[in-house]
Amino acid sequence: MSKVIEIPTGKRTLKYRFFEILPATTSYTMIALLIILSIHSSVVASAYLLVIVIMNLVKAVGIAFRTVQGYKTLKKGMKVDWSKRLGELEDAQASYERLAGTEKDEYDYNVHLQNLRMIAAAETGEFPKPSQIYHAVIVTMYNETIDVLGPTLDSVVATSYPKERMILVLAYEERGGEAAEKVAFALEKKYKKKFHDFILAKHPDGIKGEVVGKGGNITNAGKVLKKYTEENGIKYSDVIVTTLDSDNRPHECYFDQVAYEYIVHEERKKMSYQPVSLFTNNIWDAPAVARVVAQMNSFWNIISAMRPHTLRNFASHSQPLDALVEMNFWSTHTIVEDGHQYWRSLFYFDGDYEVLSIKAPIYQDAVLSDTLFKTLKAQWVQLRRWDYGASDVAYVADYLFSKKRKMSLLSLVPKFYRLFDGHVTLAAMAPIIAFGGWVPLIFNTQPRDLISHNLPIVVSFIQTIAALGLFISLILSLKMLPPKPKKYRRTRHFAMIVQWILAPVISIVYCSMCAFYSQTRLATGLYMEKFDVTDKAVKK
Repeated sequence: MSKVIEIPTGKRTLKYRFFEILPATTSYTMIALLIILSIHSSVVASAYLLVIVIMNLVKAVGIAFRTVQGYKTLKKGMKVDWSKRLGELEDAQASYERLAGTEKDEYDYNVHLQNLRMIAAAETGEFPKPSQIYHAVIVTMYNETIDVLGPTLDSVVATSYPKERMILVLAYEERGGEAAEKVAFALEKKYKKKFHDFILAKHPDGIKGEVVGKGGNITNAGKVLKKYTEENGIKYSDVIVTTLDSDNRPHECYFDQVAYEYIVHEERKKMSYQPVSLFTNNIWDAPAVARVVAQMNSFWNIISAMRPHTLRNFASHSQPLDALVEMNFWSTHTIVEDGHQYWRSLFYFDGDYEVLSIKAPIYQDAVLSDTLFKTLKAQWVQLRRWDYGASDVAYVADYLFSKKRKMSLLSLVPKFYRLFDGHVTLAAMAPIIAFGGWVPLIFNTQPRDLISHNLPIVVSFIQTIAALGLFISLILSLKMLPPKPKKYRRTRHFAMIVQWILAPVISIVYCSMCAFYSQTRLATGLYMEKFDVTDKAVKK
């Protein structure tokens, strides 16, 4: 690897520690400032609060709009026969001559015609043929059972991409013990003949310098895949690598669409391909709290797909093998290797890197454990791990304010600001919105003025308007539900509606508190260096 793009381990520099402390300090200060201002001037405190509340209202309106827009776009993308479009790239000249001048009410159909014309006019070898492309799918496991992993592998088999050009890599952990190895061998026996090949990649335990997490597992699997392609004469640039968690089930058109986009983009090596993660696999089985969290996360992923300038890697994603080999695959120094991969790639390619939104979902599980208490705890563990993405603030700032930076300030500063602002507002916004209207009344020692007296009413009114976004989310959440299992009565639909009264509480107890927890651990140097696997229970 020619560039040092890893997160530092051990003792950090003073600059790095400053930016590790900054998110927590800012989040706590936003809340403390409201109290301090209220003590000295209820008018100033009220103005401060109203600015935050109005900003939240503007964001709520934008979120509602993007959610509806994103859902419609996703549905259109899922209706396209991507297998057919991909096949038409094999002989682009003949396909263009046949289709030129035709019109179809399909997602990006005119763009498809332009792509055919571009490839037909290009020199031989400039664009790879679909028949050259292999998909390598790395499925990770730790202690999951066949009941969890079987449906995931079945979903990969059920995709429309030719299985003779798919390589399945099952990445399992040595620390999973004999039970995990038995599951791995059983899956290999059952599925080996259904793909071009089925490779077992056992990740050794206790590798020096690695945090206990998914990054080390998939990096080990990537190295096993690299050796396999070399031994079998497959070019790195002909392989697209997709990582899947044990509960991830790709939409049938996902791999076709990724291959299509990979072929038609000339800068394909410097791109990764991000599906829309929808947490709906077991949504009917999960308890209300887990359902609301899952659907809120699904909405956020839909919104992100509509904002390409803010899109980053999350959970499952695809990236070319040649790029991964150069970058030494994924980071083994962080428990949030997915989001961190965006920054590693961005800095490795000196800013010439893009995450392309794939208009196809990968379905994932909502958090579900054996008991309600275990599920609530597992949900907390999952969210605090995601929120530890605040560790990227120092990583990005260290690059931003250094001589090794080759990106322009104009392009990197907005990215850094959105990263920083996202983590701070996630922590501080919900409690300020929920309780801020009462703070000037409680802490101001001066006689009550008209502004502070009516502030709770004004804030409540603005929150009511913002709640319209929650109503839109409720409607879309019902549209996105998979078919109801026969074991549940129709009254279960009613529960899917009533559950949303929990949203304000969840925003504070889970979203905000988990963010504060992770930022505080980061600020105090109590680094989270173990990937706590989310429980994957199957309700039969």
